[in-house]
Amino acid sequence: MALARVSEILKMADKANTSVIAFNSSDYNMIHSVFTIAEELNKPALVMLDPRHAVLWGWGNPEIYAQIAIEEARKVKVPVSFHLDHCMDFDLIMRCIKAGFPSVMYDGSMLSYAENVKNTAEVAKVAHAMGVDVEAELGHVGFAVTETDQDDLDLYTKVDVAARFCEESHCDSLAIAIGTAHGFYKKTPKLDLQRLQDINAATDTPLVLHGGSGVPDDQLEKAFTMGINKFNVGTEYFYNYYQTMKAYCQEHEDIFDLQTTVQASLQDYLRQKMQLCRM
Repeated sequence: MALARVSEILKMADKANTSVIAFNSSDYNMIHSVFTIAEELNKPALVMLDPRHAVLWGWGNPEIYAQIAIEEARKVKVPVSFHLDHCMDFDLIMRCIKAGFPSVMYDGSMLSYAENVKNTAEVAKVAHAMGVDVEAELGHVGFAVTETDQDDLDLYTKVDVAARFCEESHCDSLAIAIGTAHGFYKKTPKLDLQRLQDINAATDTPLVLHGGSGVPDDQLEKAFTMGINKFNVGTEYFYNYYQTMKAYCQEHEDIFDLQTTVQASLQDYLRQKMQLCRM
């Protein structure tokens, strides 16, 4: 099937009453591993580029990233795609679109409602004209290192404005805040599943859950049946990569088998994690 539109994959997930899993991936090893296991398990999957990797790390630049993702997608039959994660930089978003990204996220979650909806709509107008999907965020998913971010109801997505935001912003998917945070959790998160149900009932837009590393599987499985159609994982995946490289370098004086060792470890992790996707 090669490369698919993210919006089409999310529709498939919604129809199956589940969620596709999107993995933050910054290089060939991570992208290749995701698409390889997606094919092995016959499950759709996504990879995502974090803007910090694109801006700070030259080897994660959008043009090279897009080329790798497109080429790897050609090797598999299962629907896969790639996406620009949290981004507030309009120029970087346009650069990614020109590079071939089929999906981008404009993150205006720290702005006022008016600014967020205005900016998201401007990105959507350009992106849609070029056949590109747009993810937005309403409410704000904070950071697990700041423990109060998980419990701050002021950061949670407001049910009564969700449908209006989707209509006015023209976003194709909406990241919502219901109790998750980015990074390693200091305490086990507890998703506000009632809020999720209410938001899902208020809008037809596919919903996205960020901050997926460390959320208990039983909560995720419930969330996937209540409207979450895209589930983001980053911290766990990168930590696996780091720990594998660290252990290898401590045990070996050469690097000849480093790549195959890293890929094997990543793929073991992915086999387990992708089981959450019931497609």
